Amino acid sequence: MKRVWMTACAALALSACAQTPPVRSLSAATPAKGNAKPTFDRDPYPSTYRRYPGVPTLVTNVTVYDGEGGRIDNGSVLFADGKVVEVGQTIAAPAGATVIDGRGKWVTPGVIDIHSHLGDYPSPSVQALSDGNEATGPVRAEVWAEHSVWPQDPGFSRALTNGGVTTLQILPGSANLFGGRGVTLKNVYARTAQGMKFPGAPYSLKMACGENPKRVYGSKGQLPQTRMGNMALDRQTWIDATEYKRKWDAYEKKVQDGAAKPADQPGRNLRNETLMGVLNGEITVQNHCYRADEMAQVIDMSKEFGYKVTAFHHAIEAYKIADLLKANGICAAVWADWYGFKMEGYDAVNENLPLLQKAGACAMIHSDDPNGIQRLNQEVAKTLADGRRMGIVIPDEVAWEWLSINPAKAMGIADRTGSLKPGKMADVVLWNGNPLSVYTRPEKVWIDGALMYDAMDPRRRPVSDFELGQPGEGDVK
Repeated sequence: MKRVWMTACAALALSACAQTPPVRSLSAATPAKGNAKPTFDRDPYPSTYRRYPGVPTLVTNVTVYDGEGGRIDNGSVLFADGKVVEVGQTIAAPAGATVIDGRGKWVTPGVIDIHSHLGDYPSPSVQALSDGNEATGPVRAEVWAEHSVWPQDPGFSRALTNGGVTTLQILPGSANLFGGRGVTLKNVYARTAQGMKFPGAPYSLKMACGENPKRVYGSKGQLPQTRMGNMALDRQTWIDATEYKRKWDAYEKKVQDGAAKPADQPGRNLRNETLMGVLNGEITVQNHCYRADEMAQVIDMSKEFGYKVTAFHHAIEAYKIADLLKANGICAAVWADWYGFKMEGYDAVNENLPLLQKAGACAMIHSDDPNGIQRLNQEVAKTLADGRRMGIVIPDEVAWEWLSINPAKAMGIADRTGSLKPGKMADVVLWNGNPLSVYTRPEKVWIDGALMYDAMDPRRRPVSDFELGQPGEGDVK
């Protein structure tokens, strides 16, 4: 068993350390007001991610989708030191660079999934590992999804090797009105969730409306039991958070002015700290919501309390209010064709995403599923074809925005990843054919310029410790 373990680790341990709208990062080093020192650590679990080592690499003779709607035929992509250096047709290889002839193949930015539960609902799917919903009360903004993430979930490697997923947002489940904080991860092997955390990515708040909260708590005879109960409890929670923020703003003003006394400091409340981060524009809101009327109500509520909805997730009826989403700068994260599994999922159309694109709204594909995350490219191909059948002709390279730059915008990381632009992270996928074909798979995947997967090299296939089996299994002792 020892020899097998060392082989897998050798493949993985390449290093010992392993916009809509702009969002301010939450940082203990950046006080909210003036030059005053922050009164408590806003980010007590910072990223410890360190990129794996890579080599300067030039991929040539490929069709390039740059992730922002651009296409280059017979193109080349050069990256080094973890960053994209140049994208074009004629690029000279630097001395010592690895050159890959990708004739007949495609290169794209890595796929970004804005809605995943990997690590929180890992494989194997057993109750002992079910850690995505803190269903003990409808308001649980104090919990953080990263504190449930199990880095050994085999789903991470499946998403990388089968789906070309390089970045993903892990969200709590949707049992609650306020499900807790989400976290953005780089899809790399690490021993801890902090080792996977995307450096500088803002936290998110998972909210939910509709059937789930009223079903979970209505069945227990608790509030909420109705949609009006959902809204009432949402509003009361924001009222409480606004008062909490007022007290802390007043105290930090005293700190800044040098007039604060120890007795002036308000008591800390983890729930309201997350909500205050939203009100301060530091934490994005990722809102599970299906029906058009409920999305419209949530938009009104956000204006009432002065926060921003970044994206509605699932958003089956988003096509009905595409103009409203566009006017408010709100993205929609949707499926290609999930339908009818509950009443609020009934009025779906397969052309949802193309209709949103045609209206000029920010839209993207998402998974919400450990299998779907492995073929988000195929999900895009399905909805793209549905749109074309109704006369909405969107080029393939533009549709790739649904997998890359749009989710990056909604996650507050588009300045660093999501497209093949010089200076951005070299999160790159070489596909063995047209990436919108069901016959195509990733051939190579780089994250920050490090080759994390190579279909031609068994040593470059990430395997978590969990998958190695138990001591004593097999014939290797």
